[in-house]
Amino acid sequence: MPNTNTKRPAPRILIVDDTPPEVRLLIERLRGTGYELSVALDGEQGYHRAIAIQPDLILLDVDMPKMDGLATCRLLKATESTASIPIIFLSAGNHIDQRLTALLGGACDYVVKPYDAEEVLARINIHLSLARQAKKNQSSVEDDVDPADAVGDGDEDKILVNAALNYISNNLRTAVSPEKIARLIGTHEKKLTQAFRRLQGVTVAEHIRLEKMRAAQRMLEQTALSVVTISEELGFSSAANFSSAFNRHSGMTPSLYRIQAKEAHKGLSAAAQIAELSNKTTQTT
Repeated sequence: MPNTNTKRPAPRILIVDDTPPEVRLLIERLRGTGYELSVALDGEQGYHRAIAIQPDLILLDVDMPKMDGLATCRLLKATESTASIPIIFLSAGNHIDQRLTALLGGACDYVVKPYDAEEVLARINIHLSLARQAKKNQSSVEDDVDPADAVGDGDEDKILVNAALNYISNNLRTAVSPEKIARLIGTHEKKLTQAFRRLQGVTVAEHIRLEKMRAAQRMLEQTALSVVTISEELGFSSAANFSSAFNRHSGMTPSLYRIQAKEAHKGLSAAAQIAELSNKTTQTT
């Protein structure tokens, strides 16, 4: 008869913080609860250790040398083997922009220092429980991370490009330079540009322009937003600059594109109605 009393292995937690004394009390509390712990002292070390040990959850500081926590988080979420690991930020930074950046970058929670160890423990238990439930359901529901958005661990260029693509798609409204994007994902502009050219066939700046134009086309086709509002949503300094960029890309003004898109939609709708009527007539005869 199989042993039904087999205990689940202790959850493994990776703590990434460049000042271990600040998390000493939390480490002692977690060890006392039976968790298996591993510690990394900077983002780069934390990223590689996460790939190596596959922790059940990661506690991540923001301000660290070599690679900050936000860049580390983006790379972890862009890497297939670590994309689904819950990440909780522990940081002294309490600015709303930083908290939102962390959460939009893939973190499941954000706790401000100084914190109560019991509160952090409660949040850890909640997210571990949610992660276990997600694993049980993954055969019947889609994973939170699209497999097309996560890549294997072997190609550093693919991981960097994937992280950059994710960041760009979530920040089209922000006028961000390729140099800043590279810094935000823990690399430098030259390396990111070379990776983009090899894998995407365009530069980072060219990709941003294309993504903005595609987003503009979707908004013009599917919404009633004004040209001014669309230009603001996509980070253009003025509606005139947006219209000029759109004209260069599409060969027509945004207003004309919207008119033609509506006419094309009407034509498709009319064709569908004619086809439906024809089918009904055929059936009755």
